[in-house]
Amino acid sequence: MQLQLPTKNRFFVNAVTENKITPLHHVLFWVIYFAFNFLRWGSYFNDYLYSFKSNLLGFPIHITLTYFTIYYLVPKFIFKRKFVTFIIALFVSIYVLVVIKYLLTYFLISYNVWPEGPETHTLTFNYTVVMMLGELYVITFVSSIKLTMDWLRETGRVAKLEKEQLETELRLLRAQISPHFFFNTLNNIYALSLEKSDKTPDTIIKLSDLMRYVLYETRDKDQSLKKELVFIQNYLDLEKIRYNENLDLKFEVTGDPKGKKIAPLLLVQFIENAFKHGANKSIGKVKIDIRATIEEKFLYFRISNTKPKNQAMPTKKQSGGIGLSNVEKRLKLRYGEHEYRLDIFDESDEYIVNLKLKLR
Repeated sequence: MQLQLPTKNRFFVNAVTENKITPLHHVLFWVIYFAFNFLRWGSYFNDYLYSFKSNLLGFPIHITLTYFTIYYLVPKFIFKRKFVTFIIALFVSIYVLVVIKYLLTYFLISYNVWPEGPETHTLTFNYTVVMMLGELYVITFVSSIKLTMDWLRETGRVAKLEKEQLETELRLLRAQISPHFFFNTLNNIYALSLEKSDKTPDTIIKLSDLMRYVLYETRDKDQSLKKELVFIQNYLDLEKIRYNENLDLKFEVTGDPKGKKIAPLLLVQFIENAFKHGANKSIGKVKIDIRATIEEKFLYFRISNTKPKNQAMPTKKQSGGIGLSNVEKRLKLRYGEHEYRLDIFDESDEYIVNLKLKLR
């Protein structure tokens, strides 16, 4: 069975886990960023040649500082919670690169190294602070993008792991579907064969159909409701042979199951539970009443079984046994909280399960 995430979540998981950032993305980012700054400062100075030369000189510094920060300083200090050391190393790196930028601008472009501010030919305090803040802005901007992408990728990885874990849990829960039932049925077939009963061939065919359905037709996340109901009918037919006249069984289906889907092997666990805590523990006649009503997009499933008079009333923790614990987990994993409602009533002489389920 494969867990089906909502469309939005599936897109999110695929987007962040399959689409990787390539060197081409880095190149495109810096080219677009360079073009933006070139046009911005060219318009501001009304000198596009100066803007091109100053940005051509400044961008290697931006890139060096940015990648040095996010690929060296952050992993080395932030991830190790050495925040003070990180801040010192960051500001020292920025200062060194600002000094280099000043020298390159002074000797290669213009003696006026700060045309957008007060004219200066020297490395003043104000010039240094403004340039460092500018570099810090670039580092912060790019680092925020990098950290956001890392967070999205990690969140997607976690979501994918949760999805795989839920799929595994669902498979394990489904695998718990009464293996002892098949052994009991085989014992019944053996007994019938010894008696040379005419029911033996039909019993073998029904058991074969059940095993084929469980092994090969329940792998999808959803199964045809019609097939599921046929499976239940075959299950009940075999149980009738097993209990014979000690069982008063009614199975009634109302509504059209055509085109409706349901999680496979879900309803049969309620039925198995009825036999386990009713017929299996009784030395007298047991009544089991099963009703399935299909109305539009919903299935209303009700099953009740009488309890042996000498059976002590189970505690809330014990009520239902492993079978119902299994099916409740499956309901929570497979359906949203607004897609089903499960009510269980443990009376002194009767056990009742009511399930309202939204069909696919």
